[in-house]
Amino acid sequence: MASARLPILGAGESGVGAARLALLNGFQPWVSDAGEGVLAMRKELDKHGIDNEFNGHSNDAILDAAKALGWVIKSPGIPETTPLIEHLRSEGIDVISEIEFSSRHAQKENEQVIAITGANGKTTTTSLVAALLKDAGKEVACVGNIGKSWARDLAERDQPAAYQVVEVSSFQLDGVTSFRPNIAILLNITPDHLDRYEDDIAHYADAKWRITAHQTKEDILVINAEDDLSMERWKSSAKNHGTQARVVAVSTRKNLNALRKSLNKQGLHPWAVAGVDQSKRPERFTIHIPQQKPFTMTIQELALQGKHNLYNSMAASVAARVLDLRSEGIRESLSQFDAIEHRMEFVKEVNQIKFINDSKATNVNSAWFALESMRGPVIWIAGGVDKGNDYSSLLHLVSSKVDHLICLGKKNETLLATFGDRVETTHEVEDANAAVQLAYDLGMPGHSVLLSPACASFDLFGSYEERGHAFKAAVRGL
Repeated sequence: MASARLPILGAGESGVGAARLALLNGFQPWVSDAGEGVLAMRKELDKHGIDNEFNGHSNDAILDAAKALGWVIKSPGIPETTPLIEHLRSEGIDVISEIEFSSRHAQKENEQVIAITGANGKTTTTSLVAALLKDAGKEVACVGNIGKSWARDLAERDQPAAYQVVEVSSFQLDGVTSFRPNIAILLNITPDHLDRYEDDIAHYADAKWRITAHQTKEDILVINAEDDLSMERWKSSAKNHGTQARVVAVSTRKNLNALRKSLNKQGLHPWAVAGVDQSKRPERFTIHIPQQKPFTMTIQELALQGKHNLYNSMAASVAARVLDLRSEGIRESLSQFDAIEHRMEFVKEVNQIKFINDSKATNVNSAWFALESMRGPVIWIAGGVDKGNDYSSLLHLVSSKVDHLICLGKKNETLLATFGDRVETTHEVEDANAAVQLAYDLGMPGHSVLLSPACASFDLFGSYEERGHAFKAAVRGL
């Protein structure tokens, strides 16, 4: 609708990106933010002549514009329970996400959209898929929750990239009404952000499942056959046609035959399967796509090690094979892939003590994967904004691997109460320099110092990136 005034709620990366794309497509974007905003974002809006307001919403004006248009765009950081959002919905107005808006302008003719979601591993898998495509010489946009908004990328290109790899969060999926990725990867559904979902895991799972809600039989859904909640959604979907996509089931525990038999017994019939045969050495995983030669790779060759990264690598490989990338190129890319910043990122070794930055582990499950992959004794730096975390799943790992716990946060009572009798010593600090220096003083040759907070960063830091950068700077200053 040319010249229509479009309210966009939130002036972060998502909102500003949406405004840029809206302007390009003939709308009159109007960005409204309840806070003071980031100076760089405010300057960008002014530079492009985009109307904006900060430090509060003009509710009546937003409602009038939304009624005229029929929909508004909401940034993912704004809860669904915000009074303005509830009011808009009560008036029958569609409140969509930047992901939904971007998808309406992304697929022109032959472009491929590969979308990745999950409680854990989505940034790693998104980066893997993008790297596989880039290494194969494809034109790739790597966007979404990973950093650069999809809308901004579309606004800054003459035409959409041939391959658009999009990391999507549950908050972004809450606002989709037609988003249809050609390939969707659902990594896992584990408790996270339950404060936004009224402590209802089913509500959270529903949000994740929206990644496939609008797919057709021409599309692909990659699903984790070892994730209970993902499998529950697939079983339910098979009965009520909640997805029409062709399903590729991936298992890190079963070989292809065992996986198919197990799924068939449950009334599930995947289009393709990927599995691991652990009965032979060296261990290998195999992907079988119809009308293709099976793809196999030795697990030890993978640049990203650990059980959690095995599934991420397998899921990325499935997407690559579906897109007809050469097997040799996939193997080479997976064996040479560089680590993601702030995700199990090796920083430095000082006097035989290794320092690892896993600041992106903002929930318990991410910290579990990090601790599970560690070899040798660990000094664990944890803490931050506790979202009502249940740390019980970490008890065994901490008891068997962690010598010292350093709490980097303002409220550490739950961490100390849970793990105080499981480690040799516990400590509390309030900045990254103190945490790193203390870890170094406590460490002995062979120790690994792991920053894997299991909590959000907003008590002491503006973001997990800021926390990770502070940690790395402190390590390099030793």
